[in-house]
Amino acid sequence: MKNGLEDVVAAETQLSHVDGEAGQLIIRGVSLDHLAGDASYEDVVALLFEGLLGPMPDRVELAKRLGEKRAEVFAHVGAIDDALLELPPVDIMRALIARLPDGENLDTALRLLAAPAVFLPAALRMKSGEAPVAPTPALSHAADILAMLCAKVPSRQEVATLDAYLVTISDHGLNASTFASRVVASTRAGLTSSVLAAIGALKGPLHGGAPGPVLDMLDAIGTPENAEAWLSDALDHGERLMGFGHRVYRVRDPRADALKGALKRLIAAHPANRDRIQLAEEVEQSALAVLKVRKPDRPLDVNVEFYTALLLDALSFPRDAFTGVFAIGRTVGWIAHAREQALEGRLIRPRSLYVGPLPQQAA
Repeated sequence: MKNGLEDVVAAETQLSHVDGEAGQLIIRGVSLDHLAGDASYEDVVALLFEGLLGPMPDRVELAKRLGEKRAEVFAHVGAIDDALLELPPVDIMRALIARLPDGENLDTALRLLAAPAVFLPAALRMKSGEAPVAPTPALSHAADILAMLCAKVPSRQEVATLDAYLVTISDHGLNASTFASRVVASTRAGLTSSVLAAIGALKGPLHGGAPGPVLDMLDAIGTPENAEAWLSDALDHGERLMGFGHRVYRVRDPRADALKGALKRLIAAHPANRDRIQLAEEVEQSALAVLKVRKPDRPLDVNVEFYTALLLDALSFPRDAFTGVFAIGRTVGWIAHAREQALEGRLIRPRSLYVGPLPQQAA
């Protein structure tokens, strides 16, 4: 028995490979280094869905159908009431996705890709007292998300930055939410059920619910001169440094570099956030130095959360929405894994080791 299933192989997959020792992420045979910054979200959808959902349309037709699904699911935004608006954005998004029919085909998959991309911006605007913005099907997925969020046409660099983020976090091995998706898929419950289970796992702070506190940490540090003392004090009090360390990677998380590169390209075009990234780079170096001294036996390096927080903040997403944006990008991976499990796997049913009391025997 291994608590947390550490090093237990629970599935064979052709979708992604995480090499924690080398710091490499491969998605369907392509290194992240060659995807992030070059591929669009629609490209990675085609890459991950190939062979799992029947014949795939060409790239133009795929984008067209995904745009049509965004327009279709917008009708469900009308179900957002005062009770839902009291919930965190990711929970509003999840509640609306639960309204969608289950299924196993490409039509269902595209609807599920469209849903969080439409529901999250609508929820954010309504929580701020603003009217939701209807999708524009002719836009790319990333461009439409930003247009629905900010009620204006985004710049080319903003779209490229969000595309880089969505591609970078599209899939990542058998993480907790992906495993949840595969467990549900193994029962043949349907893709909507698999995605809902995955969102439930993602929202936990030990998985996808942690990027926001990175900004809280940077706000508390304030200036580069304060970094070392603040970080040391946090460790003295047993606190975790947000954005550092990973369950699998023993070296730098390659997604951190992909997002840092995308963020720097955005800052070059839109310099308003330049001070924030300069502070982040100083804090990153201070944290690595402090961790090397304080925890020399643990390989702790920057992870995907650190630059995720900075990138999404620069794109005008509020920090309480970061988990929901993560779900927008990861849904393609959840669906691909669910289909792979349904097509090739068995019902997932591990055993447990009973360690409780035994019934007393009569004397």
